[in-house]
Amino acid sequence: MTPPVLLIGNPANRRVTMFQAALVAQGLPAARVIAWSELFAGDAAGVLGRVPATPAIVRIDSAGEDDEVERALLRRGELAARAEGYPAVSAKALGRIPRELGRILYPRQHHLGFLAVLDELAAVLAARPAWRVVQPPVAIAELFDKRVTSARWNRLGIPVPDTLRGGLVRDPDDLRARMEAAGWPEVYVKVASASSASCLAIFTHARDGEYAITTVEDTGKARYNTRKLQRLTDRRALDKLLRFLLGEGAQIERSIPKAMHDDHHFDLRVLAIDGVAAFTVVRMAPQPITNLHLGGQRGDVEAVRARVAPAAWEAAMASCVAVQRASGAFHVGVDVMFERDLRGHRVIEGNAFGDLLPNLTRDGLDVYGWQIARLGLRAT
Repeated sequence: MTPPVLLIGNPANRRVTMFQAALVAQGLPAARVIAWSELFAGDAAGVLGRVPATPAIVRIDSAGEDDEVERALLRRGELAARAEGYPAVSAKALGRIPRELGRILYPRQHHLGFLAVLDELAAVLAARPAWRVVQPPVAIAELFDKRVTSARWNRLGIPVPDTLRGGLVRDPDDLRARMEAAGWPEVYVKVASASSASCLAIFTHARDGEYAITTVEDTGKARYNTRKLQRLTDRRALDKLLRFLLGEGAQIERSIPKAMHDDHHFDLRVLAIDGVAAFTVVRMAPQPITNLHLGGQRGDVEAVRARVAPAAWEAAMASCVAVQRASGAFHVGVDVMFERDLRGHRVIEGNAFGDLLPNLTRDGLDVYGWQIARLGLRAT
């Protein structure tokens, strides 16, 4: 008998509705959805305790794109953020902040709130051995920390961008000094727990000047994730941006020029599923930040693949599969770049919820349908 699917997510989100549609398309019952908001309103044990402990497939999906859930995570993370010395906002002060699309609110505090919920969820799931959890909370937590994943993948021999050594960098001048000591004129500064290129800057510090390209827009009153990349050259503006990114806990990587195709920078989003590099999207843009929501566009996978030596392509795919297998998650969206010579590659990031890839098919199935089939779910 095919086990039922239990889906933890935001019910109205397209991730949930598209997965439900894929189940129905294969003649399977829709999943039972547990809303993230339910887990925050009560305790996870109480909410999930009402679900039978009989065999089931458990899918944990993104908690993003829901303002109430985002703010609940901030409230959960306040004490931990203060204990770690990171900027924090109280529940009372949070209530006075307007609800605005794209507004950046205390990323580290938000992340620590998410970790707290994942820990509670992990404890509940551990008590239900009959449930098969395809995205374990421990895997999700690890994939949401760029510093942890980069170091682990490097130990496993997976090519990643070089990172600054010597501990955390919290000060812009310290960053400049360490870039000079390393001989790195340009770095990526990324808030370690951010996703979708939010809270990101490419910072250039060279003899002939310095500037940053960033996804952060600062109005003077608030910060926003913007789809229109900002270019900063003023020293005060640069220092303000860097203090914010570094102050939230940042991953700092040496900037490596990406390979070019049709006069555009490109990289790949590879969705590795259960040991297979199953779906690939080429992301192209005039600037090195290639995310599709920031003006990037999908490229022709076959045209790009034809330019890459077969051994180099297979090596990149093998790295993506190695990331997925090392994580313990059933699927991971892996961002990988080729260097300018189209020979070497580097894994940039892994995304626990990186399977939102519309309009792709394999074996006649969309991304969610292919996962369902790979899980062995069959209509009875």
